Amino acid sequence: MITLKTAAELASMRQAGAVVAQVLSMLEAKTRPGVTTGLLNALAEEECLKRGAVPVFKNYPNPRGGRPFPGAICASINEEVVHGIPGNRPLKEGDILSIDFGVLVNGFAGDSAITIPVGEVHPRAAKLIQITEEALMKGIQQAVIGNRLGMVSNAIQTHAEKHGFSVVKEFVGHGIGKNMHEDPPIPNYGRQDRGPTLKQGMTLAIEPMLNIGTFKVVTKPDEWTVVTQDGQYSAHFEHTIAVTEHGPEILTLR
Repeated sequence: MITLKTAAELASMRQAGAVVAQVLSMLEAKTRPGVTTGLLNALAEEECLKRGAVPVFKNYPNPRGGRPFPGAICASINEEVVHGIPGNRPLKEGDILSIDFGVLVNGFAGDSAITIPVGEVHPRAAKLIQITEEALMKGIQQAVIGNRLGMVSNAIQTHAEKHGFSVVKEFVGHGIGKNMHEDPPIPNYGRQDRGPTLKQGMTLAIEPMLNIGTFKVVTKPDEWTVVTQDGQYSAHFEHTIAVTEHGPEILTLR
């Protein structure tokens, strides 16, 4: 069931989105060669505590029934697509780092992701990052009252494939509100005439994951980290948005 948010609920979601945006901006500024993803995770937890926010990914249940997620952030490096576990691995020049981060504030969630180049990166990796963020914005532009959700999905896929990148199909975006994951699921591919009609008050977490090579992915033995099947780089961008009478409002805008 898709829930439509009231003005008061959207106000709480704006607060959650602002915390997510602020913390991601801080993590981006700290990302450089030699820094560990564990340090970035500790910083995110510290900033949540300061702001009275709950880092919602920490101890998130594993859908496969394994151990809960141990971090406040998902930190995915290079061929890691999503759900990378933060740890002692130092970043190095040429890496790309995807950070996914979500919080609860006043009972409502915010969720966003960015991919950051670590120092100088290969031109193809830089292009991947650019096109993934552009694909997100192309999708958001279609999140207007009266459009089908498939128009969001199709805009993302069209932009990605136009530039020679593949779209991960196994993982999708989602509705968001009192829970981090709500209806509807939001594929990053598909036909324009599919999916529910968008209505005022819908809140969506739109999150394209694009790969340089194959769209196929596998999960590592740690039960969380998803990697590209061919070992080529992946990028991930996400915003929480609201469908409003004035068009899409990005609640996690940095």
